[in-house]
Amino acid sequence: MTTPIVAQKAPYAQAVEAGKTYYWCACGHSAKQPFCDGSHKTVGLAPTPFVAQKSATAYLCGCKQSKNAPYCDGTHQSL
Repeated sequence: MTTPIVAQKAPYAQAVEAGKTYYWCACGHSAKQPFCDGSHKTVGLAPTPFVAQKSATAYLCGCKQSKNAPYCDGTHQSL
C-alpha cells in the first residue's frame, strides 16, 4: 500500500520545540498521531522528518493529504 489513510479530518495542534527533530506520520496508521510509532513498516510509507524552526504550536496535517506536509494546508476541508 502506498496511499495514506485519513487519521482525522482536522489538523493536530502540537507544541514543538525549536531545533528538535520530529517524525510526522505520513501513513495515517500510527497510534501516536500526529507522530510516527513505526506502523508504516507494514504499509510501505515512511514518516516525514522535520525540524521545528521555533518553539510554538504547529498545525500538523491529520488527513495526510497536505501538499505542505507535515503542515496542514486545509486539504481536509475538501475530503
